[in-house]
Amino acid sequence: MELRDVMRTTPATRDFTDEPVTDEQLFAILDVARFAPSGGNRQAWRVIVLRDDETRRRIRDLYVLGWREYMAHVAAGLVAFAPIDHGSWSGPAVDLEQARATPSPLPFADHLDQVPVLLLLLAELSGLAVLDNGLGRQSIIGGASVFPFGHNLLLAARDLGLGGVMTTALARQEPAVKELLGIPDDFAIAGLLALGHPVKQITRLRRSAVDEFTTVDRFDGRAFP
Repeated sequence: MELRDVMRTTPATRDFTDEPVTDEQLFAILDVARFAPSGGNRQAWRVIVLRDDETRRRIRDLYVLGWREYMAHVAAGLVAFAPIDHGSWSGPAVDLEQARATPSPLPFADHLDQVPVLLLLLAELSGLAVLDNGLGRQSIIGGASVFPFGHNLLLAARDLGLGGVMTTALARQEPAVKELLGIPDDFAIAGLLALGHPVKQITRLRRSAVDEFTTVDRFDGRAFP
């Protein structure tokens, strides 16, 4: 596909057919995605391909707990874990224990273990240049050295006619995931990517227009162009 078409037609796909993704396809996706930029070209990412059935079921169960926490915020009209206290997070806005105990059915989460491909994306923390540390607000800069690679995975999958989504709910259970998979202390969960053949190819996406998020010279400047 043309790059422009791939960029304009890559949705968050969570509904897949039973058709398998071959090792050759997955290798091709990883092989092209690895050329993503990163700070200092340190490439501080690692990928774990999750295949063992029991491991997948345990990952699913842990993911569901994070999903329930997310949906408890949604039910309360909140953005989950948003840093709304002067740019920082000051603690849970909902009862997290109650949230984890409250079912929130979602086919993607409840059947996560059946997704054709599950990739756990990790970030090596010591390899991230986090230039916004100490600014007194939620840090976001470190992700710039990892998430371009994650998005490259999705674009490469779309180029092969596949679909996928990068989701972060599993990070809510990071200690349990690290113990399960033998992940060293210096690594953190950046995302979980689900890939497969989409049940439906979505090619018309709704996004904000350029002049809704781009201004000239100042935050309150005129809309561009």
